[in-house]
Amino acid sequence: MTRRKWSIAGQLFALQVVVVTLLVAAATVGVALVARADARHAAREEVLSVAETVARSPEVAVALRSADPSATLQPYAESIRLATRTDFVVVMAPDRTRYSHTDPAQIGRPFIGEIAPALAGRPFTVINTGTLGESVRAVVPVRAADGTVIGLVSVGITTEAINRELLARSPVLIAATAAALALAAAGSWLLSRRLRRQTHGLGPEQMTRMYEYYDAVLHSVGEGLVVIGPDRRIALINDEGRRLLGLSADAPLVDRPVAEVDLPAALADLITAGQPARDELILTADRALVANLRPTGSGGRAMGTVLTLRDHTDLRALTSELDSVRGLTEALRSQAHEAANRLHTVLTLVELGRTEEAVRLATEELALAQQLTDQVVGAIAEPALAALLLGKSAQAAERGVELTVDPASRLDVGALPAGDLLTVVGNLVDNALEAVAAGEPPRRVRVHVAEADGEVLVEVTDSGAGLPPERVADAFRRGWSTKASGRGLGLALVGQVLARHGGRHEVHAAPEGGTVFRVRLPVAPSGAERGEVPA
Repeated sequence: MTRRKWSIAGQLFALQVVVVTLLVAAATVGVALVARADARHAAREEVLSVAETVARSPEVAVALRSADPSATLQPYAESIRLATRTDFVVVMAPDRTRYSHTDPAQIGRPFIGEIAPALAGRPFTVINTGTLGESVRAVVPVRAADGTVIGLVSVGITTEAINRELLARSPVLIAATAAALALAAAGSWLLSRRLRRQTHGLGPEQMTRMYEYYDAVLHSVGEGLVVIGPDRRIALINDEGRRLLGLSADAPLVDRPVAEVDLPAALADLITAGQPARDELILTADRALVANLRPTGSGGRAMGTVLTLRDHTDLRALTSELDSVRGLTEALRSQAHEAANRLHTVLTLVELGRTEEAVRLATEELALAQQLTDQVVGAIAEPALAALLLGKSAQAAERGVELTVDPASRLDVGALPAGDLLTVVGNLVDNALEAVAAGEPPRRVRVHVAEADGEVLVEVTDSGAGLPPERVADAFRRGWSTKASGRGLGLALVGQVLARHGGRHEVHAAPEGGTVFRVRLPVAPSGAERGEVPA
């Protein structure tokens, strides 16, 4: 059978019971010893006082000089004993002969016990064993008028009588001890019950294994996890969360306020709002993160919020490429449709015998397409960007927009990563096409791409309604859009590329109406420009 393991609450309760019991027992023994010492001290004071009173009585001194001292001293001593509730009052001669005693048979016999200090004239108290058993006794000298010791008085209380008196008081001590034990036990039980509720009845080994297990799980999951307390402090962050947010693995983040942690502005706003969020896109300098925020609690008590982060950078890149391919496909489809229409026209003209007009129409269309291709390919050496611009020109033509590439555009291969160039140029052109699509003709978009002074300049000008100056900052924020519906992301992705490369942007009104978006991206110098000598 498996040995049942005690919970932390049970162990604590047992420990408290043992400790409290030992403490109360020690206190009780201490009190009993102190009470016994006090009782014996009180007995010493009492018997000494009674003995001195009897010794100073003139009647005792006269009786000691008489022919039969016992006849006077025995009734006198017994009356004193009964009045003072002592156990014996003995008056004796200096040679220890008793003249009085509780047991009359002991009269005339020698006194048992120490008397030397009293014979020397000094009263004293002592614990001795006599005919009545162990007793606390006082021995006091009886002096004549000239100061000589003519007798001794011994008054005593047996320790048995003292113990009986202590036992008579014991119910109070026992009641106090029982009350202390009951109070301590009740407090320990309440504390253990609270602890059992907080620890769910788990033992230390179980809690240790649970902590190690959950800690390993939380730090090994593929999603970023951040637990935030109700006071807006970080309670937990796993390794993936640190990596996705670009936070140092050694930085102390637990119990730090969220406001003091370097988080993306959009994520900080999401946490501060405290509202549940599902699949919110958060852009950092080099990542696209999907965030989910959920409040958490236990037993109806709010315990904070749980933030999960998933890395969608690669997925967003693939989605962007898919959108580009889809756009190119649509452009090719529309171009094929348009080319088929023109081909039917040319064939019809040939069938009608109007060959010169057929040749002229076909030549004009071919020259126009070839002119645009030669212009773009001649200016843009980067093949991916050239293909993008040709595709965008086809899309623009389908929308009734005239897209032109500035003849002064020049860009060599490798100036910047092709993916970043496509993101910047593609999103700026798409934004411009959206801006002019709803406007009145003529609808124009002009693109200028060039490398100069150690940076790549991308400038897109449109003839749309223009962008108000107060909305420029919003244009590069995720979720902002000029459209009545939808959430803009393109310019936010451009801003992400700018942040990654340390670039900058300018937005202002075009001279002939519309908006000019100008983006500058620094270019890393080549080996020759850095002065490196080939090996």
